[in-house]
Amino acid sequence: MTRRIVVFPDVSEADDDGLLAVGGDLQTDTLRTAYSKGIFPWPISLDFPLAWFSPDPRGVLDLENFHLPQSFKKQIKKSNYKMTFSTDFKSVIESCARITRKGQAGTWITPDITQGYSALFDEGNAYSIEVWDHKDLVGGLYGVCFGGYVSGESMFSVKSGASKFALLTLIQLLQENGLTYLDTQMVTPVVELFGGRYIPREDFIHRLEDADWELNRDQIFSYKKALNAD
Repeated sequence: MTRRIVVFPDVSEADDDGLLAVGGDLQTDTLRTAYSKGIFPWPISLDFPLAWFSPDPRGVLDLENFHLPQSFKKQIKKSNYKMTFSTDFKSVIESCARITRKGQAGTWITPDITQGYSALFDEGNAYSIEVWDHKDLVGGLYGVCFGGYVSGESMFSVKSGASKFALLTLIQLLQENGLTYLDTQMVTPVVELFGGRYIPREDFIHRLEDADWELNRDQIFSYKKALNAD
C-alpha cells in the first residue's frame, strides 16, 4: 500500500500546553504518522477545529503499576455486564461524542474526528470495547492500536462504573497479548485509580521506537479469553 509522506514539526516545538500544530487533515496516513511521533489530534475550539498535541509530561498506564480499586472489586462481583471487542465501533465513538462531561461545554470529538478514526478502524488500526447490559450499550471506550502501541482515546458510561469495566477489559487484553502499557495521553481520575501516571515526553517517545506501525488489530489482539468467548 502506498502511503503519503506526512510531516509534523518536531515535538520539542510544542508549547507549555503541548500544542504543536494547527490544521491539516485526519486521513489515516496523517493519524498513523502523528501517533508514531507521539502526537495526537485534539480540537480545542471553533477557532482551532483541528489542533495537534504532544504534551510533556505524557500520561501512561504501565501494566506493572496496574491495580484494582477496592470499591471497584465490589462492583465486579455484583455486575452482569458483558464486554465485547470491536463489535460496534460506530456506536462507541458516537456515544463518547454525545456524553456530557463535567467542566466541558462541548465535545472535542467532532464529525471529522469520528470520520477519521472510523476510517482508521476500517483499516484495522483502531479498536473499541463495548459494555452491554443485556442488549443496551451502557459503556465503552475506543483507541488506536499498532504493534506494541495502544492508546485510549475516550470512554463513556451511561450506567455507574460501566466505563471502568471497559478499561479493565482493555487492560486484561493488553496483559494477555504481551503489551506493557497503555497511552492515556492524560491522567484522568479514573486512570489514576487504576495506576496511571505521568512520564517525561522524551521517555514516552523512546517507547514508540519499539512499535511495529504496520501490524493491525487482529494481529495484535487475541481476545477470546478476556471476553469469555467460545
